[in-house]
Amino acid sequence: MKAAFRMWKNTRMIILVAVCAAIYSAALIAFKTAIPLIPGITEVRIANIFPMVFGLLFGPAGAWGTALGNLIGDVFGGTLGPGSVAGLFGNFLLGYLPYTLWVTLLPFTQKSREWHPHRVWSWLNYILIAFISSASCGVVIGIAVDALGIVPYEILTRIITLNNTLASLIGLALLNAVFGTIKHQFGLFWTDLLDEEEIAPPVTAPIGAWVIAIASTIGFLGGMITDLPATQIGWLSALAILIGSLLL
Repeated sequence: MKAAFRMWKNTRMIILVAVCAAIYSAALIAFKTAIPLIPGITEVRIANIFPMVFGLLFGPAGAWGTALGNLIGDVFGGTLGPGSVAGLFGNFLLGYLPYTLWVTLLPFTQKSREWHPHRVWSWLNYILIAFISSASCGVVIGIAVDALGIVPYEILTRIITLNNTLASLIGLALLNAVFGTIKHQFGLFWTDLLDEEEIAPPVTAPIGAWVIAIASTIGFLGGMITDLPATQIGWLSALAILIGSLLL
C-alpha cells in the first residue's frame, strides 16, 4: 500500500495518473448510455478493458487514475450520486489489486512484476487476478449501493463482477500489444519510476492477498454457499477486502 501514497512525490507518476484518468473517463462517457444494464447505475462497461492493464503497467498511478477516471465519468456522464463514492473505492481496487497481487498471491505469484506473454503462468495469473479484482470491486460497490436502498447487493455485485472480469480478459490483447512499447521505448513501466524500497511488498502481503481472494469469492457467491443473509455476507466480505488491501 505504501507505493500508492509515496508515488505522489514522483512527477511522472502524477502525470500518468492524469493520463489514465483521462483515457478511462473518456471511454466511460462515450459508452455511458450505449448498453445500460441498470439505468443510472451501471452499463456494459467497454472502458473496463483499461483498469487491469493500467494497474499492471503503471502500478499505483493506474489505480488512482482508474478511481479518478470513474468519478469524472460519473460527473460528466450524468450518473453522479451517493453511489459514486463507493465507485471511487471500487474502481481504485480494480487498478490496485492487479499489480499488488501479481507478486504476492502465492503459489500463483510471478517472480517478475513484468508481463511475460510466453509464460503460461503469466496468463493464468492474469485470469485469476482479473476475477479477484473484479469481484472485490463488485462487493464494495454492491454493498454500499444496497445500503443506500438503490439496487439489491446480490444483483449488482454479480453484474459488476462478470462485467469487469469479461472486460479485463479482453484487455489481455491490449496489454500484450503495448507492454513492450511502454517499458522499453517510453520507459514508463512503474517499477522503473519508483525506488525498490517504495514498491517492495511487506511481509504481510501474501496474507492480505489470500484474505482478498477468499473474501471476494465468498462475497460474489453469497447465498449460494451459506444461509447467512446476503447483506451480512457483503459487509463481512467488504471489510475483509479492505483489511487485506491494507496488508498488501
